[in-house]
Amino acid sequence: MDERSVDLAKLIAIVAEEVLAASRRPVSRCACHSVADDCCPTRLRSVVDAGAARLGFHATPGASGDVASLIDHTLLKADATKQEIETLCREAAEYGFATVCINPAWVATCATLLRGTPVGVCTVVGFPLGATVADVKHFETQRAIFDGAREIDMVINIGALKSGDLRTVEKDIEAVTAPCRASGVLSKVIIEAAYLTDEEKVTACALAKAAGADYVKTSTGFGPSGATVADVALMRRVVGQDMGVKAAGGVRDLEGLKAMVAAGASRVGASAGVKIVAGTSGAPGPSGY
Repeated sequence: MDERSVDLAKLIAIVAEEVLAASRRPVSRCACHSVADDCCPTRLRSVVDAGAARLGFHATPGASGDVASLIDHTLLKADATKQEIETLCREAAEYGFATVCINPAWVATCATLLRGTPVGVCTVVGFPLGATVADVKHFETQRAIFDGAREIDMVINIGALKSGDLRTVEKDIEAVTAPCRASGVLSKVIIEAAYLTDEEKVTACALAKAAGADYVKTSTGFGPSGATVADVALMRRVVGQDMGVKAAGGVRDLEGLKAMVAAGASRVGASAGVKIVAGTSGAPGPSGY
């Protein structure tokens, strides 16, 4: 085992022990979300409503512009048309969403449509299964950056993680984070939490942190379930304050967004962004988000 792998193993062991130690402390759990009271969105909602959000981003979820700045306005369905992509970009510019999140084939189109606006272009790599090899993800990342992407959401090799092949997972993540760092592009690592045990979620987040990712992300929106407040709270505890946490999948209204922010999310992926900003309930988005 080389020195880097030894350091990685130590990091995972330390983080896992910290999470386990925290879980051994006697804590009460809220009835609404079954997470520890110190992470419970209900307990923190009054703070959020008053104008505070965790982790140093000072949003006021009652103000539509600030809420919009937390959202990746998402359209990842396979049959998305150019007209729908144009509408997505127009809405993103109008409401001030953080990014549009689209499949790689639309990156160049969106970069052109959003030129001169503060809205970024986010795309996905190894999506939605994560089951391509690291070299392919590396090329996907480079091509997306060339086309104008400023944020990359990559899916880890879930099967390798569940097989205990942590070196393969580490290399898989680094294949994306390295070109992102070189180009000043944000990287987000999708762990697809619905497939993982809590121990595997801890390991995945630790690997993402060791590989220099900017964010960890809960879900693709195409798995068996999406973001939960418990997963967001766990991921935040593991990565600490220096990384972002993105909640994606099933966030369809303003209350859902507030709950994710209170649990520790600093970005939310949603196809119902316009309805969230308007403070109304949204039907399930066409992308599975």
